[in-house]
Amino acid sequence: MFNQIENKIPVTLITGYLGSGKTTFMNELLKLQSNKKVAIVVNDMGEINVDSSLIKNNSLAKYPNMELISMQNGCICCTLREKFMDQIIELSHKDIDAILVEASGISDPVSIAEAFLAYEETEKEIPVYLDSVITVVDADRIYAEFLDELNDYVDSDKDKTETDETETDEEENDPDIINLIMDQIEFCSLILLNKCDLLTKEQLREVKEVVKIIQPEAKIIETEYARVDFENIVSHIPYDYDRIRDSSLINKTLFKNNHNEEWIDGVHEEYGISSFVYTKRQPFSYDKFMKFLEDDYPETLIRAKGYIWFADDDIHTQLFEQAGRNASVTEISNWVAALPTKDREEAMANYPEILEDWDETYGDRINQIVFIGKGYSKEEITEKLNQCLETYKNTK
Repeated sequence: MFNQIENKIPVTLITGYLGSGKTTFMNELLKLQSNKKVAIVVNDMGEINVDSSLIKNNSLAKYPNMELISMQNGCICCTLREKFMDQIIELSHKDIDAILVEASGISDPVSIAEAFLAYEETEKEIPVYLDSVITVVDADRIYAEFLDELNDYVDSDKDKTETDETETDEEENDPDIINLIMDQIEFCSLILLNKCDLLTKEQLREVKEVVKIIQPEAKIIETEYARVDFENIVSHIPYDYDRIRDSSLINKTLFKNNHNEEWIDGVHEEYGISSFVYTKRQPFSYDKFMKFLEDDYPETLIRAKGYIWFADDDIHTQLFEQAGRNASVTEISNWVAALPTKDREEAMANYPEILEDWDETYGDRINQIVFIGKGYSKEEITEKLNQCLETYKNTK
């Protein structure tokens, strides 16, 4: 593994939602070391790169070995992706030891990692490699928005502790934000569990257990004010995209379900948290499913994610996600079965695995959701979802 990265520059990606402590982490990291030649790329969605200015004002004058690149008016996981990779390659030709990338708070680490994979596929040899994907996690927020309410619901005897509210009312009511936080945890190789000083030892233990269950492969470092040594964040081992992608509890549960495998280690059930997959070919009624989410969704569920479809729309694949108190349904693509004949045949030729689970009536259309929770009733949830099903009338 080490031979593959000889003479290449490690790139460390730092993600984490607004307020988690990413910029504080970058500043503290530079204070703790001054002998490394580091290039920093800071991405901000706005016209003014506030994070870049904070790092520059606090650190750049003190550390002449540091070079700072600001990327704004877009996100490096989508609109600035190509420009981002070009910038990384340009930096690699300079005399530096490492590249640190602070992604915007709304960046999807999956897409950024895929940018490296895509670049490697088109270029025979590139002078950099993705070393680590770090997610800075606000431990206080995880406890407040997941565990505190969940523990109350299952009659936990642990004391509640008041926590600082860092998010606005608008943030709190936006389901995409909480789902993004979970996505960032599920797709990282290192978790900086920040603001640990705001929780009791017991609360912190619970947060670590849940985070480890969601992404068991990621190393967890507890921090206060995001302080961590440079040597602890650069692994010098290439980021294993497939291993990390497949190691989250969501994907592990789905894989074992699709391969009819039983849980072997049962680690995730040690703390009373378990998972299961709901699978039905039959479509949901849109109105019934939404009513279920709004009026009857179990508070014992921590996380859910999967693809679904509705009886009045057999064309579009919908992504259902839930994290804590928030849930969303988003149209993301078309079912292969809904494509024109020529496009469908081309898709099957390029991706023959589609045919492995093809249904004569429904094609590739399916409701398949992974649920993760504590103290829930699988039978009750399954029954409620079954009540949302509707007969499919294929008009084609």
